[in-house]
Amino acid sequence: MPGAEQGILVVGGGIAGQAVCEAVRARDGDVPLTLVCGERHMPYDRVRIGALLEPAAELDGLRLRPDGWYEDHHVELVTGARVEALDPDRGSASLSNGGGTVRWGRAVLCTGSDALVPPFGNSNAPGVHVFRTPEDCAEITAAASCGPRAAVIGGGLLGLEAAFALSKLGCETTVVHLVDRLMERQLDAGAAGMLSPAIQELGIGVRLEHATTGVLINDAGRARGLRFDDGSALACELIVIAVGIRPHVGLARASGLHVNRGIVVDDRLVSSHPQVLAVGECAEHRGIVHGIVAPIRDQAEIAADTLCGIESVYGGSIPSAKLKVMGVDLVTAGTVDGEREVVVADVGAGVYRKLVTAADGTVLGAVLLGDARGAELLTDAVRRTERVDDPLALLAEASAATAAELPDDAQVCNCNGVCKGEIVAAIRERGLGSTQEVVAVTRAGSGCGSCKPVVSELLAIERDGAAEEPAYLCPCRRQTREQIAAIVREHELTSVGELGRACGVGRDCGACKPGLSYLIEERQAGRFREERHARLINDRVHANIQNDGTFSVVPRIRGGVVTPDELRRIADVAERYELPMVKITGGQRIDLLGARKEQLPAIWEDLGMPSGYAYAKAIRTVKTCVGTDFCRFGLGNSISLGIELERAMEGLHTPHKVKSAVSGCPRNCAESYVKDIGLVAVEGGRWEVYVGGAAGGTVRKGDLLATVDSPEEAKRVALAYLQHYREHGEHLERTYAYQERVGLEAVQHAVLDPDEQATLIERFKIAKAACDPDPWRERSRPVHPKQFAELDTEPVDLVALAQERS
Repeated sequence: MPGAEQGILVVGGGIAGQAVCEAVRARDGDVPLTLVCGERHMPYDRVRIGALLEPAAELDGLRLRPDGWYEDHHVELVTGARVEALDPDRGSASLSNGGGTVRWGRAVLCTGSDALVPPFGNSNAPGVHVFRTPEDCAEITAAASCGPRAAVIGGGLLGLEAAFALSKLGCETTVVHLVDRLMERQLDAGAAGMLSPAIQELGIGVRLEHATTGVLINDAGRARGLRFDDGSALACELIVIAVGIRPHVGLARASGLHVNRGIVVDDRLVSSHPQVLAVGECAEHRGIVHGIVAPIRDQAEIAADTLCGIESVYGGSIPSAKLKVMGVDLVTAGTVDGEREVVVADVGAGVYRKLVTAADGTVLGAVLLGDARGAELLTDAVRRTERVDDPLALLAEASAATAAELPDDAQVCNCNGVCKGEIVAAIRERGLGSTQEVVAVTRAGSGCGSCKPVVSELLAIERDGAAEEPAYLCPCRRQTREQIAAIVREHELTSVGELGRACGVGRDCGACKPGLSYLIEERQAGRFREERHARLINDRVHANIQNDGTFSVVPRIRGGVVTPDELRRIADVAERYELPMVKITGGQRIDLLGARKEQLPAIWEDLGMPSGYAYAKAIRTVKTCVGTDFCRFGLGNSISLGIELERAMEGLHTPHKVKSAVSGCPRNCAESYVKDIGLVAVEGGRWEVYVGGAAGGTVRKGDLLATVDSPEEAKRVALAYLQHYREHGEHLERTYAYQERVGLEAVQHAVLDPDEQATLIERFKIAKAACDPDPWRERSRPVHPKQFAELDTEPVDLVALAQERS
């Protein structure tokens, strides 16, 4: 391989850089490979950057690969350093931040692009943001927390995603677009004419044919509006610019490479210097710069062939796009105008389906709005330049098309460039039995997720209609819970990182890390070492994130019994921190809603009450009725037993949330029959213990596990059952699903047998002794410097940013 003795340098850690590394490794496992990322973050999916404007989203959710992947695939990863100078003749690159010099035989520039900012006045004023990086998203979200009026300049895919996110954050939002229709590069006038009203119905304003000439500022120099070329203006305090991209070619130009709009490359993706290639948004091929994912992955495959000495040619890519937000189904492929156009439209239903062909019947493009059925079939016809005699018949056929009718080379997942044939081959060769496994192994559906239904359909076809198998805890490595638990015990592992190094789980896609965290914590009790990267946002800050990015705080109120002093403290906190809502929950708790992340430690301090764990896969509430204390029908002291049971269980993590209840008689005022664990007093001083009940999306009366003679015995049976579920339940499996999977008889044998019960209770006591009943203690000893920053994003100092804007 040319240059193999000194290896390959990939410059740029976005989708293109990652795709090149993966494609090279698929062809050659030994060539030295270095990936240099200018940002401090590990490579992430910039196409889905709009997800970071969603309150519950985290950058980790956009990661292209977890940390361990690079080590496993022998890729030297450098983050937080840019290539400042590239010498193609000498094969050297100088890194910033004291990174030294990297020697290479071949280099691939995947430097991507910058946000394009039109040259109008005051475009850098406070309140004006571009929409390109995690830091940009952090600043936009922080600014949106004050509920300002917002304007998004740009009516393309990125602009519409930004507008929808801002609207969900509570901003009065308007899209401002220069031309006469939205998404003019992907849509014809007919489709665009239906898209605009659909967006306005969502409460988002649209101003077409408005050219922005400047940003209006107030006396403090901050943005207060936009001025247009017709003399009109729009009042807004938050402005997001999303008009397009500008290829990042400074390094290439300084290195003497031929640059037009992008880095000029030939059909092998080689630049004007034979040792340097370019891929992605920075590359210009046959006069075209592609800014969408599918062409980038196509280019990465050809570049990898070139690097590995394999003859292949890149002939260009068919543009395609999906609108992944706004509640609108939209798919486009190829050109939107041609010599022959077939259109089926239902304006009232918001449906527009169009097929574009040449005079000879060659399929050139498709537009599907409101009804995207058959998108894969039509997109494949565009890619293959298929010839059809009756375009209308093909459009009708697509409406009823199934995954079985797709050719093997039809691309199912545009985000990751996965074809039907690859998915089917993975299912057959690796014996995949669930959609989760297929997504983890092939990565189809791991991007925007819009192709998951097709993935599930292909799986069902291959399994001949059989039900999906239970998913593995780690689908990538096909490791079951029992297999992983055995490894944990054998090697005495205490963290997810150690487990990943021992057997590789969590190192391919990383999606299983929360489940692995629970398994190790359950198995190793007090010797478990917490790792922040393996937890979701709610568990990181011990509060429940809401749809506007604020948090819900629920203190522990055992059995629903609260003291006057505790009520005063709750009321004081709600007023002091101006929380917009205080709510009595269905579990007899009090929920304080609308807290900002940076407020959480102070709120917990002022409450002086432990966490109610309303956010975690853990013990939630134990609901009670008033029992014998006050009720004339009471047969058992439900309040006393409920509080005892809650004290005994609280603080423990479980495979999924566990809600319990204690009812003083069969009238069931505490709804014990439909709880994960329910205790009911009956005649003769006896108690019934029910398990596996549910009253949410699934409604199920619990199984009668046992009838016992005393409240003490009822509590003991309940704790034994809880430990049995903790040890054998699959991650994210509720008790009702667990009961149906395992069966009542098997559970009774394990929980009611005296010896087995004693063993379960002993292990329960060990786990209980090791757990922290109040994670809110982290208010005074955070596990990470940014744990309670306003947003979980680096390197922006968001607390300071929020204080500045307040």
